[in-house]
Amino acid sequence: MQKRWVLKPEGEAEKVEHLSKVLNIDHNLSNLLVQRGIHTYDQARDFFRPELSQLHDPFLMKDMDSAINRIEMAVQRNEKILIYGDYDVDGTTAVALMYTFITSFYYNVEFYIPDRYTEGYGISYKGIDYAASKGVTLVIALDCGIKAIDKVKYASERNIDFIIADHHRPDSELPEAYAVLDPKRPDCNYPYKELSGCGVGFKIAQAYAQEHHIPFRELEKFLDLVVVSIAADIVPVTGENRILAFHGLKLINTNPRPGFEAILKYSNIQRRGNNPKARNNFIFNKELTVSDMVFLIGPRINAAGRIESANNSVDLLICDNLEEASKLAEQINDFNIERRNLDATATQEALSMIDDEIPGEEFKTTVVYNEQWHKGVVGIVASRLIEKHYRPTIVLTKSNGLITGSARSIKTFDIYDAIDECSDLLEHFGGHMYAAGMSIKPENFQEFKERFEQVAQAKLSDEEMIPEIEIDADLPLKGINSKFYRILRQFAPFGPGNSAPVFRTKGVIDTGYVRRIKEKHLKLGVIHPKISGFPIDAIAFGQAEHFEHIKAGKPFDICFHVEENEMNHMLQLNIKDIKPAEED
Repeated sequence: MQKRWVLKPEGEAEKVEHLSKVLNIDHNLSNLLVQRGIHTYDQARDFFRPELSQLHDPFLMKDMDSAINRIEMAVQRNEKILIYGDYDVDGTTAVALMYTFITSFYYNVEFYIPDRYTEGYGISYKGIDYAASKGVTLVIALDCGIKAIDKVKYASERNIDFIIADHHRPDSELPEAYAVLDPKRPDCNYPYKELSGCGVGFKIAQAYAQEHHIPFRELEKFLDLVVVSIAADIVPVTGENRILAFHGLKLINTNPRPGFEAILKYSNIQRRGNNPKARNNFIFNKELTVSDMVFLIGPRINAAGRIESANNSVDLLICDNLEEASKLAEQINDFNIERRNLDATATQEALSMIDDEIPGEEFKTTVVYNEQWHKGVVGIVASRLIEKHYRPTIVLTKSNGLITGSARSIKTFDIYDAIDECSDLLEHFGGHMYAAGMSIKPENFQEFKERFEQVAQAKLSDEEMIPEIEIDADLPLKGINSKFYRILRQFAPFGPGNSAPVFRTKGVIDTGYVRRIKEKHLKLGVIHPKISGFPIDAIAFGQAEHFEHIKAGKPFDICFHVEENEMNHMLQLNIKDIKPAEED
């Protein structure tokens, strides 16, 4: 697939030079800092050494005082509390956090995760009926509820109060809950707007701890849950999220909860320890990153809710016994294997449907529907289709008489706003700029599909339909050394808003040893023929089409990440794209 290379503007020269001097670092590194809005020594210190003391006061969030008062009232009156959350990673980590926190000082609590297939996303009438049957008088809803106006009213009629703790975009009307916590509320002055759902739950715990003089160190054990939610929900790794992710990764690398330790046994990043009775019997052979949370932990936690019940995931996350966690993790890994098979089948069928599109007709969206597809994998399938056909994508199936599914977007297109423009045709919808979910009556499907395409045609240029690689800076190969990489690593954790830097080098050649790997990938060594320096190893996934050009000794341009090879611990380039060098 053709890609556009877009080079970011360099940082202001004076600021770059100032940081180079005060930090004693290469100007290529200080340029990265200035591009990220870091201009002073103090700002750089806070960036490289994020401290938990820098977290915002939770009571700056609208309705936080009401939420804490209501929880205190429930505890004093011995009311039954229900912790309610969505079935995805963000929801289940949030429920695990809140359930574990409250049960540390109060016993009359249980949790509830709605069934993806019989109840759908968010607060359900079935869930409220369950709460009423159990004598629940307070529900704390996490990662959902910001649009549940009718359901909160239904609960109120049954003498059940709601605390909504959400992070999705609200409508103009909010539910009449006892408290509505959402930093995206227009009337909420909380300084950071991009918390995950689990992050909002953490702020409730932080607020309650402040009021009751619970040491902050008692909250730090929840940071592994928060970083997994941040990674899996693809929220920006900036500001407060970066602080939480930094310390969450530190925790998960040094003392992971049994559930994470057990589930990571099924990845390829660890080796067996020598002591089978040790708490950390499985020793990590690499430092876990946000990317590992996304690709190794997130899909497995999600798999339980996709295939059977997300209660299994919460049980895993709250488990404090490694032996029991291992049994749960094995079951969840089996769900993940089944999910992969369903995902692969649906993806292939969807790609065939796209291939059958009317020849010559240029679409700017993909909307595919098959009532046989498994509801639990449609979001994954949408992401896979974008890898092949770069355009806003909605994948739909049938559930409970409605056409329902998930949407995923491309870089410059706000899919939430686009769906909102078609909302009169929908039963309900919700989400973010890049991901959303929706339900449609069958009779409205075709009109929705056509109107969604019209919205995209009006908003997307042809250029935006070509995937973009944003390049931070040009970098000479001779500038890549151990000191450079040691400092570069400290820019992590990486994620949206603080992406791993991408560099460009023009006019390199291979050292003569380029080879194909599995017919798709390239392994090579690159050197700049006009600049002295040692060759550096490189891997180029999915770039085998350039083999003949490179083997012929012709120069080429590359954009790449700098990383450490996990096998030999030598520096290498992870090449994201290759282009034949332009002639001088």
